[in-house]
Amino acid sequence: MTRYEQTADKTGAQTTVRDNAFAGRYEITVDGTAEGVVAGFAEYRDRAYPDTSTERVFFHTEVAEDFGGRGLATILVRQALDDARSRGLIIVGVCPLVAAFLDKHPEYAEVTRAVTPDVLVWLRRRQS
Repeated sequence: MTRYEQTADKTGAQTTVRDNAFAGRYEITVDGTAEGVVAGFAEYRDRAYPDTSTERVFFHTEVAEDFGGRGLATILVRQALDDARSRGLIIVGVCPLVAAFLDKHPEYAEVTRAVTPDVLVWLRRRQS
């Protein structure tokens, strides 16, 4: 599991985002909660192409109700996308929350691909 920088949420609590590659998701934890309590996650699948490019397809993001309203989803998505970009991955936002974030942040446009029917079929096959 790769660890990333800490960022304060809207309450001032420090958060940590980690890539749990084994589970195929980024996880956000909040300092001051029980050790290892995951407050939210953004799930992904990687799709490799013969030309050596790889898409990181984000398909589901959720934050536990107990942690709602603190800006954790935004912190989680931003750090997940920043990590994917730094690894040279192409971002595909199937998840509505990720897609909305990408719409509001054109600085990710050069590393983003549109969701296509082909991506959705591929994703359904990976989830079954």
